[in-house]
Amino acid sequence: MRHSDGLLTLDRLRELVEAGEIDTVLLAITDMQGRLQGKRCGAEYFLNEVAPHAAEACNYLLAVDVEMNTVDGYAMSSWDRGYGDFVLRPDFGTLRRVPWHEGTALVLADIEWFDGTPVAASPRQILRRQLDRLAERGLAAYVGTELEFIVFDDSYEQAWRSGYRNLTPANQYNVDYSMLGTARLEGLLRDIRNGMSGAGMYVESAKGECNPGQHEIAFRYADALTTCDNHSIYKTGAKEIAARHGKSLTFMAKYNEREGNSCHVHISLRGTDGDPVLAGDGPNGFSPLMERFLAGQLACLRELTYFFAPNVNSYKRYTPGSFAPTTIAWGRDNRTCALRVVGHGDSLRVEHRLPGGDVNPYLAVAAAVAAGLHGIDNELPLEPELVGNAYDETDRPQVPTTLRDAAALLGESKLARSAFGDEVVDHYLNNARVELAAYDAAVTDWEKIRGFERL
Repeated sequence: MRHSDGLLTLDRLRELVEAGEIDTVLLAITDMQGRLQGKRCGAEYFLNEVAPHAAEACNYLLAVDVEMNTVDGYAMSSWDRGYGDFVLRPDFGTLRRVPWHEGTALVLADIEWFDGTPVAASPRQILRRQLDRLAERGLAAYVGTELEFIVFDDSYEQAWRSGYRNLTPANQYNVDYSMLGTARLEGLLRDIRNGMSGAGMYVESAKGECNPGQHEIAFRYADALTTCDNHSIYKTGAKEIAARHGKSLTFMAKYNEREGNSCHVHISLRGTDGDPVLAGDGPNGFSPLMERFLAGQLACLRELTYFFAPNVNSYKRYTPGSFAPTTIAWGRDNRTCALRVVGHGDSLRVEHRLPGGDVNPYLAVAAAVAAGLHGIDNELPLEPELVGNAYDETDRPQVPTTLRDAAALLGESKLARSAFGDEVVDHYLNNARVELAAYDAAVTDWEKIRGFERL
């Protein structure tokens, strides 16, 4: 089956519903944490009511923590405002089959207020705004994301009951690039690959990674919005398929003290005519646009780190020698740098190595675009590439090491407020405050082990 066969038009959906092949349509948004949230609609109801008129959902979906607790501090949604609804407007360009659920299709929605204005804090809208800014300059972004995950032989229910302790990884040792290691899990990996292909995604490959049970499935790059949509659907679908196998998998940035789960984000630019614009006759084979775009990433990375690393756990990845960056620098095919330039000619692109598997892709890509535009608009000069081990370059600017530091930098960022608006920045700063308050109140296993008897 070709991946394109998984994509549906509204007319094709009607045909499948009439033929009895589709009976359920999932209507979903992506929330602040990057999760799919929404409703399972009867297919007939979806075609008769939702498709022509949209649907509604409680606006607390963009104002809760990971546990779905209502929390204070959000201007758009609160007890004082009555926790009303907003509108879920289907984007029929995202309509597709969901092969791992029988008789099911899915469509993503944009979030609007009842007067038709976009909800500014919606991750999809945040990215749309930055892509519109690119388009005003005759540019478009193309993106690929590389998500790593760790598979366990325990089910999600078993993992929950154990408090996520003493889980059994699906591989017992480092299987990076190992054909034997992926063969041990080919039943699951194949089902995920084929499921995503059947949902309209262009699957490239699967490979083992370093941490026991760790793997990566790679997809073909696409325009920025499509890639982020696919990323969110894949992340949910992979968990659902793993559950069907009686296994669990996690995308959390740092599950244990070994290698974390990364999400390297590759980004390139083209003109609106489709021609690549980053390669040129300058040093390193760069165009002036590429130099400014990359310089903007370097200049803004610290103040926009929150959008690449949105959780307390995200910052546990940033340790020397871990293949996660600590130094803000760029290098040609240098995996020790925060920004790795790869490809040649038309394939020239920037790889962001900050994001972990917990990243919200819309926010990360929006931040990369905003930073790049800052460099382009201000014609920032590009510093020389770093040659050698970036972990040793401690005199250079460093990646923030805690969510608290990253949130403070975001709050002080004039660039962020100019690019995203005060409403968006304040909304996500509140999300950081909520996450930090929950973390500060928690008593961890580490504290108990060190202090129960010996202190």
